[in-house]
Amino acid sequence: MEVQQSQVQVMGIDAGGTMTDTFFVRADGRFVVGKAQSNPADESLAIFNSSEDALAHWNRTVDDVYPELATCVYSGTAMLNRILMRKGLKVGLICNKGFEQIHSMGRALQSYLGYALEDRIHLNTHRYDEPLVPVSRTRGVTERTDVQGKVVIPLREDEVRTATRELVEAGSQAIVICLLQSHKNEASEQRARDVVREELDRLGVELPIFASVDYYPSRKESHRMNTTILEAYGAEPSRETLKKVSDRFKKHGAKFDLRVMATHGGTISWKAKELARTIVSGPIGGVIGSKLLGEALGDENVACSDIGGTSFDVALITKGNFAIKSDPDMARLVLSLPLVAMDSVGAGAGSFVRLDPYSKSIKLGPDSAGYRVGTCWPESGLDTVTVSDCHVVLGYLNPDNFLGGAIKLDVERARQHIKAQIADPLHLSVEDAAAGVIELLDLTLSEYLRANISAKGYNPAEFTCFSYGGAGPVHTYGYTEGVGFKDVVVPAWAAGFSAFGCACADFEYRYDKSVDLGVAQHAPDEAKAAACATLQEAWSELAVKVIDEFVLNGYKPEDVILIPGYKMQYMGQLNDLEIVSPVGTAATAADWNQIVDAFETTYGRVYASSARSPELGFSITGAILRGMVVTQKPVLPEDPDAGPTPPKEAYLGTRPFYRHKQWVDAALWKMEGLKAGNHIVGPAIIESDATTFVVPDGFETTVDKHRLFHLKEVR
Repeated sequence: MEVQQSQVQVMGIDAGGTMTDTFFVRADGRFVVGKAQSNPADESLAIFNSSEDALAHWNRTVDDVYPELATCVYSGTAMLNRILMRKGLKVGLICNKGFEQIHSMGRALQSYLGYALEDRIHLNTHRYDEPLVPVSRTRGVTERTDVQGKVVIPLREDEVRTATRELVEAGSQAIVICLLQSHKNEASEQRARDVVREELDRLGVELPIFASVDYYPSRKESHRMNTTILEAYGAEPSRETLKKVSDRFKKHGAKFDLRVMATHGGTISWKAKELARTIVSGPIGGVIGSKLLGEALGDENVACSDIGGTSFDVALITKGNFAIKSDPDMARLVLSLPLVAMDSVGAGAGSFVRLDPYSKSIKLGPDSAGYRVGTCWPESGLDTVTVSDCHVVLGYLNPDNFLGGAIKLDVERARQHIKAQIADPLHLSVEDAAAGVIELLDLTLSEYLRANISAKGYNPAEFTCFSYGGAGPVHTYGYTEGVGFKDVVVPAWAAGFSAFGCACADFEYRYDKSVDLGVAQHAPDEAKAAACATLQEAWSELAVKVIDEFVLNGYKPEDVILIPGYKMQYMGQLNDLEIVSPVGTAATAADWNQIVDAFETTYGRVYASSARSPELGFSITGAILRGMVVTQKPVLPEDPDAGPTPPKEAYLGTRPFYRHKQWVDAALWKMEGLKAGNHIVGPAIIESDATTFVVPDGFETTVDKHRLFHLKEVR
């Protein structure tokens, strides 16, 4: 055991559907990872158990460490799950008269979001999910603002009052207001908000009110409406979950204010006004951590691959930057949120394995066992085979060391289920059936990863692949084999990598606002200066919102570093690019020229220099303002080189391991016992309490000074 030497400063949390990971960093840069089964009923308890698991490595307890922490960042899937399971608040919606069906109709693509190709191309498989707000709790009011922002029909306030009374009578627990073109002129929507508040006061009813212009003042009505509804429907109940987590920390002496990973890659306080930005946070932490690691290794191009129990998430970092989607989809809803661009397929280590009754082909997922692992865990209550059952039967996993031995797995029970459900119907041995499942999953993941890189016009040989997540190291060899990456890296803390990424993220608020600016290539200086004035006005408006959020968290306005940005495209194009502004303030024609140059440089990098089209003119579609304060972050370890031969005490013996139709004896190594410079040739299995790194025949791995394993094919 390691003797405690310095104060523990930073904690990261990734509360996933299967496992809850915690990540602690000391002032000297050393860190430790903890893992516990997730507890959907009480996330704070799972975080506590995971913390105890981690700190045991340092012979410390939660009561010792929580009071020392300077900062803690949470990420999780609770809000997303709440939306998917339709367990949010009863929301009432006020919109323009004649547009009462707009939310329930949705966009056409919402009827096939998340579908496989064969289901997308057949109309009869398309379906819409239940709307978050039914038509029975939707009311239209007379008002119209045109596309230029001019009020054509003033708001009928008496209709707003009537709508408010009816929505209260219908049992609404929150009221959302979303009127057409409010991003161009907020007057009508803000007046409607004030009238609703007056009427609620008159009724003696206390309900939260969400006007879209106060939260997401951006174009695209469906996206803006969905996002504001999401804020009321899912974010407010999630605030209760986060309060419970925060209260447990306080109970054990914590002095920090809990922060949450946001969709744009920064972190915000759990008290933040816009909490819908935290709908998906776990996988984003991994991308932030990968960016920091890439910088440490000198790799500008990184393919991030995260395998947990339920999904496989892929993101690309190119030239040191990750892409941001302006109007992504989440939970089969189109949204107006800045989201780190990621692609996900519903296949993970907990995915259920079934035979198609007609074709007799193996189907993986999309549903999964979540925290219940598989039939190999007798207490799981499951009787359907999962990928984890196949791992256990093939010798990938140690049945006595799952979660450090907290859960004992029953190999024979898994064998019986695989035999009855997969092997016998296919006339295969249990081993061949299980191996077939693993090969199918690896092939699915490999093709998905390869397609994600190639479809964007890149070559895998230019990328380093980072593999992490609880199940990442088990499958790394399988889905990277033959793809041709420059390097394949598995961090020793892969199981808690998303939690590590959360600890790497800046404390940052971000606000966006739609603007419409069009300037010709050779426009006069006055036109350029006028465009700068409009952009600067939007930045100033957003700066007030950003600084208010930090003041709410006890920071002074002068502590906040403001970083302006914008979305720009060539006039007439459909897609814009997000750019960090090269100028702190925009006022002159010279400032405009710098803004254009920064866009054209990025455009040439994302597409190609020859694709630039300045003759079309330039259009700014959105203003962005990020504000950040400096926080403590993890420091990567720098271990001395101990040479290629692993220490004897790290060797645990051998275990039979099945691959390519034969059993072999794989050397077992304790991950924590390996030193920098150690070289291991497969077949080998490197075990940690939280994950298992499989190095089969034909592969070798070396540990570097940062405790990163570099995997290579040697055939």
